Amino acid sequence: MQEPYVAPEWSLGLTHIPISYIKLAQRPTPIHAWNLPDIPAGYHVSIKRDDMTGSTLGGSKARKLEFLLAEAIRQNCDCVITGGGLQSNFCRAAAVACRQLGLECHVLLRCPGDKNPLQVQCDGNLLLSRLVGAHIVLVTPAPYEGKQTESGYIPGLKDKMESLASELRSIGRKPYLMPLGGSSPTGLWGYIEAFREMMDQGVCENFDDLIVTMGSGGTPSALAIANYLTGSKLRIHAVLIVDKTLDEAYELVDKELRHVGLAGGAKARDIINITNSYIGGGVLIKSISTTEQLITISGSTGIFLDPTYTNKAAKGMLNELVENPSRFKGKRILFMNTGAAFGLYNQRISKLTEQHELTSRMTFDAT
Repeated sequence: MQEPYVAPEWSLGLTHIPISYIKLAQRPTPIHAWNLPDIPAGYHVSIKRDDMTGSTLGGSKARKLEFLLAEAIRQNCDCVITGGGLQSNFCRAAAVACRQLGLECHVLLRCPGDKNPLQVQCDGNLLLSRLVGAHIVLVTPAPYEGKQTESGYIPGLKDKMESLASELRSIGRKPYLMPLGGSSPTGLWGYIEAFREMMDQGVCENFDDLIVTMGSGGTPSALAIANYLTGSKLRIHAVLIVDKTLDEAYELVDKELRHVGLAGGAKARDIINITNSYIGGGVLIKSISTTEQLITISGSTGIFLDPTYTNKAAKGMLNELVENPSRFKGKRILFMNTGAAFGLYNQRISKLTEQHELTSRMTFDAT
């Protein structure tokens, strides 16, 4: 089940090098031209299809789980705890992979405050998590880290995960905790290894800029670290799609640099370009709804983007190409499609398709 891991030679100076991994992802994933509508003249955009890492394991999370779950099994853990949003891709992938490997999976999912937990729709990623028997706890929305206020300490999702871990330990279980999105020194290796894969595919020679989504920060951090260590001339861009300031986003990357022993040799602002254009709302962002873009891209290119992650990143990328072209090193752009399509399979998206001309081309022939 576990295979020895041989790290790239250029990464051997890092800390937390894994000794083994479990093959979960179908790789290498392909790279091909992506004929997006409304790309400014002169630019050529291609897409790295990490949505094709597997069927129910599709998306970037499978790469991280190869190292995280190998570590859990090496530590003789019998269950896994993680958390995220109600339609978390990572929680779904973790639940599926755990079931395949014989581990019990517990997920804490943030349930929006205006939703009755008893009326939450069983669709999308949540449906798959339930189908594989994950133990799901719906919690009120809270940041990952708790915080101290004048009125007292407000626990975060991490506190609730650790509390559940204590409960499981009290009955003789041995849990393995995975942070949001698998963003940890171990999970980082999923995309350090992915960068080696892309080097073999000629990415460093054939592209100038690499665009990736930024949520919890692990994937862009790993790509930036690998790009820096190899001396590649690619410019790495991360589109921030969560409610953080740029300073907070860069601190996430600096934290990962410290974790792998690079704090003295590199700074986040030197190795990655983070944009909050999606959060901030540029001209293009404001003129086209996110759902409108999702439908336009699928209807014109046949590529399905995740509504929570990669669709927002694509919107941020398009905005930057129009409003801030000097941000890019060149004209050859590679977009990493790190999301999966399961977030599309929910009633909200279904209702929206009934209102759009492109997705309502369905008639009934009674003859």
